[in-house]
Amino acid sequence: MKILIKIIKKIKDMACPPATQDVAMNTKNRNATRKNHMYGPLNVEEPGDYWKNLAEKWDTTEKAAKKSTCGVCVAFDISPRMNECMPGPVSDASGRLGYCWMHHFKCHSARSCDTWAMGGPIKDNSKSHEWQEKNTNLAIKKLKNIS
Repeated sequence: MKILIKIIKKIKDMACPPATQDVAMNTKNRNATRKNHMYGPLNVEEPGDYWKNLAEKWDTTEKAAKKSTCGVCVAFDISPRMNECMPGPVSDASGRLGYCWMHHFKCHSARSCDTWAMGGPIKDNSKSHEWQEKNTNLAIKKLKNIS
């Protein structure tokens, strides 16, 4: 247990969250968010019923749901330091990549999930570091509760 806590403390000091550097971890976290929190739409150009279904879950209109994207979520990190963590280009015609601090994966600004929260994105390095600190401390607390 002490070794795990030491590892997590070292991660805290890392410039990049592990999922930005590990494709398997990123994919696992993204797929879990798709399964458990309606992350989508899979194809932002052809969303199908995604926005309608998300609106129903939130008991709102489809128009309102479409405005609640990752790109304006409080946990969506597009700070300069996070841009450096991305493995390639961070934007395309439909939006840009950022890091989701709620679900720990690289996410796309044009998508959403059912845990979306107003107040983003994270644009500066100091706020990005605050989110990393909070996440690290939470992970340590969870590990201590397991032992």
